[in-house]
Amino acid sequence: MKEKWNHYLKTLRFSLYCITHPIDGFWDLTHEKRGSLAAANTILILTLLARVMKLQYTSFIFNKVYWPEINIFLYLASILFPLALWVIGNWGLTTLFDGKGRLWQIYMVTCYGMTPYPLLQFPLIIFSNGVTVEEGQFYYVVGTLSLVWAAFLILFGMAQVHEYTMKKTILFTILTGFAMLVIIFIMLLFFSMISQGVAYFISLAREIMFRL
Repeated sequence: MKEKWNHYLKTLRFSLYCITHPIDGFWDLTHEKRGSLAAANTILILTLLARVMKLQYTSFIFNKVYWPEINIFLYLASILFPLALWVIGNWGLTTLFDGKGRLWQIYMVTCYGMTPYPLLQFPLIIFSNGVTVEEGQFYYVVGTLSLVWAAFLILFGMAQVHEYTMKKTILFTILTGFAMLVIIFIMLLFFSMISQGVAYFISLAREIMFRL
């Protein structure tokens, strides 16, 4: 049990190396098995927690929230659903074009790439409650930095896990976006057919009961 815990902490700390040494870090993460799904899940949970706490505790000066219109489950789903689409779409597409990354590796690299977001957002939440509007430019700069930094890390991570060049990685990142749209279209089509089928059988059952 102690060895598993130490291994978990070691893989979680390795995320700090990845965000400062993305090329070597993401290579070692998957090929040298220096990462873990448990640590990836932790980073994802921290990211979700940062998003929720940002809503709740960020100063109203920088983040005006009308709580009656907020559904926290849909809010979290708006993060988890695109993540699932990204992982599945990227894996399905790169598998056809000599991508070396497996499904769980793509997920792990993506989660590790999110590390700057909770790392910067938690201090920003505290910072937002101690500054004025005039001093708030720093808040917006660092908030944007957390997103841009995470995006670049995920891009570098995809290049390492699939063993692609950066140009090919950028191309397949764009294509993954289209793949995500295709998956959404197929899902909508599927649910539409299911709802029409259910409606047909309900109307058929009503017709039979009416005739009886």
